[in-house]
Parts: sequence; C-alpha cells; structure tokens
Amino acid sequence: MKESTVGRTYGRKAGETRKKRAEAEPVRSETMEWVKSIAIAIVLFLVIRIFLIQAYTIPSGSMENTLLIGDYLMANNAIYGAKLPFTSVRMPAFRDPQHGDVVVFRPTYNQPIMDVVKRVIGEPGDTLQMKAGVVYRNGKALDESYTLPALTPDQPIERTGAGVPLPPEVKPGRYGYQNTIAALLPSVDRATYHPTRDNWGPLVVPPHDYWVMGDNRGESLDSRYMGFIPRDEILAKAMFIYFSVDKQSDRPFPQFLTAARWGRIGRIIH
Repeated sequence: MKESTVGRTYGRKAGETRKKRAEAEPVRSETMEWVKSIAIAIVLFLVIRIFLIQAYTIPSGSMENTLLIGDYLMANNAIYGAKLPFTSVRMPAFRDPQHGDVVVFRPTYNQPIMDVVKRVIGEPGDTLQMKAGVVYRNGKALDESYTLPALTPDQPIERTGAGVPLPPEVKPGRYGYQNTIAALLPSVDRATYHPTRDNWGPLVVPPHDYWVMGDNRGESLDSRYMGFIPRDEILAKAMFIYFSVDKQSDRPFPQFLTAARWGRIGRIIH
C-alpha cells in the first residue's frame, strides 16, 4: 500500500514536471524566434548601411540651390565600391565617378575627418580652366544651369593657407593653389600665375584624382582651394532627399514638422 502511494505521488510529480516543460517550450521557442528575427534585422541593416545606401546631412550652403542646409539625403555606397568597415579594402565598383555626379567624399584636409558633398567637374586627364566664372573642360564651356552664381566680387586664391581665415576644421597646410600648380599646362608661367576664384588654370587632372566644385560657386571651399580629390576618398553618389528642414527657421516646436520643406522630400539629386 505504501509503495503504491509513493508510486502515485512520484507519477503525479513527474507528470506535472512534463506539463511545465511542455508549457515552457512554446515560450522558449517564441523567444528564440524573436532573437533570430532581431539578429537578422541587425545583419540586414548593417549590410544595407555599409554596402548599399547611407544617410547624410547637409551642414553648409556650398551646394545651393541643388542641396540646402538641412537637407537629408540618401547616397549609394555600392556604385563606387563600398569600403569594408575598419579596413582600407574596397568592394568592386560598378563604375568610377563621372562628370556631373554629386558625390560624398571624406577628404583628409579636414580635422576631424568628415563627409563633404560636391559635384565632379573633372575626371583624370581632363584639361580644366575657369575664365570669368565659366568653366571650360577640354576647351569647351560647360552649361552649368545648376550653379548659383557668385554674388560677391572675385577674390584671389592664396598660394598657402598661412594667414588665411579658414573654418576651424580645415588644415591650413593643405590650403592654397600650391596643391594644383604642378598640374598647370607647360604654357602657364608659374612665376606670374595668380589664380582667383573665377579665373584659374588651365590645368590637367592627374591620374586617379578628381576635380570637384560646389554648385554655389561663390561660397564653396572646393578643388580651387583644396586641390584634387583622390579616387580613394570618394565614397558614394548622392541619390535623393528623404527629408528636409529649415534649421534657421523660427517656426514653433516641433520644428522638424513645422519647418519641414515637404516639397523637397523625394527629390532626385542631379
């Protein structure tokens, strides 16, 4: 009799244990499914973020009116060859930057290094010159309807950055037409060469380098002042504006809604 009672008690406890395990299995399974889903989402986000597209913001007016301060844009990382994180290794590119591309690059003339957006004007081997504010490429004047003409008088470009008022992030030693004088055509007298914002060259873009300029020609710190941009520093091609807000507006809170430029959202960047 005692053995039978003990057996029933043991059997009941074993049954309760199996029942609890059975009840816990769906919870454990559901938890694992959530963990897997989150892990997959993180991996996909990193893949997209590193290899496909990336978000950037516009902090200055150097690309007006194509891009405005407060524009948020998506850029294609894959087209020029995405960089593997924490390395200098690049994936194969679909193509190199081309004339007219609005590109994101990370120049070493800034400290700390930061992303910059400009337009490609010259590719390797191009002969470039600017006369009275008009850019000539390989002897032909460019039709640049996208530019914002300079509203201030022409200004000389100094040979070096010594004594030049520059943004705090720009290295003075990297500034000036010292960066481009070696690329001038042999016909240019180096001794009398004094370039200005609207008059410079003719010069030839070296191999593996690019000449970039801002669309706001009177307010852009670009290749005229900082020299050529190496191919390796060019990261992505700007695609479209996904949000835009006038950060200088005095609109009431919440400003990201009341000062949003709704008409710019979705605009393709040409």
